[in-house]
Order: sequence, then C-alpha cells, then structure tokens
Amino acid sequence: MMLLSPLPSRSQIVIVGGGAVGVGCAYALARAGHTDVLVLERADDVGAVTTSQGAGLCGQVRDSAERIRLAMHSVKIFRELQQTDVKPDWNEVGSIRIALSDRRAEEFRRLKAAADEAGLEAELIDAAEAKRRWPLMDFSSTRAVLWCPSDGYMTPRWVAASYRHNAARLGVKFATGTALEGIELRQGRVVGARTNRGLVECQYLINSAGANAYHVARLAGLELPIFPVRHEYYVTVPMDGLTPDLPCFRIPELTLYGRVREAGLLLGGWEPKSLSQDPRSFTPDNEPPPVVTDWPVLDSFEQSFSQLFPTAQPAQKSWVGKGWPTFTPDGRFLIGESKLVPGFVMAAGCNAHGISGSGGIGKLLVESLFDPTPSPYVQSLSPDRFLQLTTPWDEARRQSAHVYETYYGV
Repeated sequence: MMLLSPLPSRSQIVIVGGGAVGVGCAYALARAGHTDVLVLERADDVGAVTTSQGAGLCGQVRDSAERIRLAMHSVKIFRELQQTDVKPDWNEVGSIRIALSDRRAEEFRRLKAAADEAGLEAELIDAAEAKRRWPLMDFSSTRAVLWCPSDGYMTPRWVAASYRHNAARLGVKFATGTALEGIELRQGRVVGARTNRGLVECQYLINSAGANAYHVARLAGLELPIFPVRHEYYVTVPMDGLTPDLPCFRIPELTLYGRVREAGLLLGGWEPKSLSQDPRSFTPDNEPPPVVTDWPVLDSFEQSFSQLFPTAQPAQKSWVGKGWPTFTPDGRFLIGESKLVPGFVMAAGCNAHGISGSGGIGKLLVESLFDPTPSPYVQSLSPDRFLQLTTPWDEARRQSAHVYETYYGV
C-alpha cells in the first residue's frame, strides 16, 4: 500500500491533473516565484495517463511567429531541465519536414518566412542534403525539405518526472493518489478543492485534467467543448541503420511523423476519419474507454511511409502507443481564468501539443494570471470564448475532430 503524504489544508493554487501540462504549469509558476502550489493527481504517479502515451516529438515550425516563439520557449525549458538531476531525456537531433507537392513546397516557404521573423533557425535544403541527414530515406519524389536543427524529442514520462522534481525543489507540493470530487464556491468564486482525502482551500484552481478536463469544468458549472480524439502510433523492433542521432521527420501529405526510438522506427499519423469521444459519455471517475489497437490504420501508416522508406513495411511492430489527446472546435488552447467563475482557471484542450508545448503553455498560464496586461494572444485563449457557444454540441464535436483530421492541413 502506498503511503500518502499529508494533504495541506490550504494552498494558493491547486492544479488538478499531473500530466505534462499540469506539472509543467507548476514548474512555470514556481520559476515565476509562485511556489504555494499543490498538484493533485488521481493516479499513483505524475505523467501516468495520456502523457505516458505520447510520441515525444517537439517541433517549433508553425504558421505564425507568435506560435513559433511559444514553441521555442518550450525547447528552452527542455534544455534547462536537461541540465538538472532528473532529465526529460531531451535529444536535440533536429527535424526534417518533407513536401511531396508544389503546393506544400510553397507552404514551406511561408513557414520559413515565419521562422525567420521569429528568430528560429530553419533552412530549405535540397534532396542531397536531406539524404545526408537521413540516409535510409528516398527523397527522389520530394519537392522541398525544411530543416530545423533545434527540434528534437524527449521521453514524455521523464518530462513529467523532471518537471515534478524541479518544481518540488522550488517548493511545489504534490498529492498523488488524490482525486478531485468537487469545487467549493463562495459568492460565485472558487475557494477550495474537495478531494477524496479532504478539503484544500485555494485562491485559484487550475484545470489540467486532460481527457477529464470537461468534467472538472462541469464541477465549476461550466460546459466547455473539450473532446478526446483517438491517436495511435507504433514502434518497430530494432532496424539496421537507425541511429539515435537521426532527425525527427514529418511528411504532411502522408499525414505522418516519426523518429528513431530504441533503434526502432516510431511512426504515427493523423487519421482522415477520426474516432472521438463525447466526454458526457463517461463519468468523471473514469478515463475514456480503452483504445483498442486499430491495425488497419497502423498498417496504412506503414504502407504510406514505404513510399519513402521501403524497408519499413516488413519490420515487426513491437509496441503500440495510443491515447485520447483532447481537441477544441477552433484548434486553440484553453488557457486562463474564467470571468464567470473567478478563480477557476483552464490549462487544457491542447490539441496534441500538450507534452511538446508544456513549457510554452506554462508561460502563457503565468502571463494570463499575473500579468496586468496579458497579450492579445493570451486573451484569445480564454475559456470564456466558449461560454456563449451557439454551435450545437454535436457540431462542436465534429469541428474538434476536424482539427485532428486536418492537423497537417495547408
């Protein structure tokens, strides 16, 4: 039986959810001097649920300088944590993004311009240079390749463990094996978190509950459109020529991404016909139903990738990663305090950017709470944008699934 440390009776900030986003926010708050923080996690350890299923890639190239700078901040945090006693296993191997059409090549030129504006090093390279960086891949059909040397990958559970260790050193407290059961309100404002182990008074309650973020918001009287969408990838047995220094890769036309993992190939993709969950269909005491491995989908990833990497197809699959990352109808994060329920704060709906974007999400959260003049971008992520939702619920779910299905859309 696990021995639990005493639960404090009060904390200025209570964070619900110990995935990469929750513990990343705790670390960001502590770095900013806000150390009276308690993280609640229902599982026996942080990073044990959706985070543990992540593929671990971190790419910084985005379609706007603002979003690129946010991703660059996450990389800065991973570099910082890599110098500590508990490391996130950050591997800065770079990444290549491969275009198979002229239209996508034109998009890459726009992405390169956005990277230049943000101060991110990125370069359009020819097929010969791409072949030098990924010798086993066939680049004969490519129209453009975008190289970013500071991209990389990490081990998701180690990211959560590193955040926890370093946040705890700054004074953050953690209560694992502790479930939220209710939110105490007084005159419409958050004043406490009721758990299975007692009440914790607080000024702010931050909802970083992943696939259960909808249910936590409901405890505060808010109904926010946060939908879990299935995502899968696989890892092969070790293959000749796959070394840990090979860059991550993304092939938007094939909706594929990948990297080397333990001398095998990690390959994932975005399904054109996704499988989503209505969060109202499962209770706050449970995660969404277990993901059943969809072999036809995984085999389709393999078949598509064999166009560029023929030896991928006969490789034996040794492991399947699968989970329920959450998506929102407009494809943007939910970050910040609700004006309708003061003290109730969102840090969820990460649209599959939770682990890789956790450093930047923490930065945005701190700005939303403690900067007297948060940027227009931060203000645009407020959960209140959905409080007057006129879109029917089923349509909001369809829109969220569409964000997933068009993840690499031009």
